[in-house]
Amino acid sequence: MKKQLSEKKAAILATDGFEQSEFEKPIETLNKEGISVDVISLKKGTIKGWKERNWGDEFQVDKSIDNAVSEDYDILVLPGGVMNSDSLRVNKSAVKFVTDFFDQGKPIAAICHASWILIETGKF
Repeated sequence: MKKQLSEKKAAILATDGFEQSEFEKPIETLNKEGISVDVISLKKGTIKGWKERNWGDEFQVDKSIDNAVSEDYDILVLPGGVMNSDSLRVNKSAVKFVTDFFDQGKPIAAICHASWILIETGKF
């Protein structure tokens, strides 16, 4: 099973203000199972998490949403966080990226406030 998973690739779509634990734990779990992960965001460089009541750590972005192709991934993870989710749901490229996962029948894990972007896809 682990060999099969090592051939899989996950996309984590997030931007500044994501809930840090909802970002770090899925990455840790996916990597532990041998699944490679790309962090995709609205911008290149780094994004900053939200940790409890303050800004958290910065994390490297692997691809901007403008260069990400849903066909390259097997699963999509959407961490929550009010600021993160609010910014993603109004970004047309982010909504299209998520919509493409629905259209391709691929699994999407939406944590907490991340369900906002699912609503924007119109797939419900």
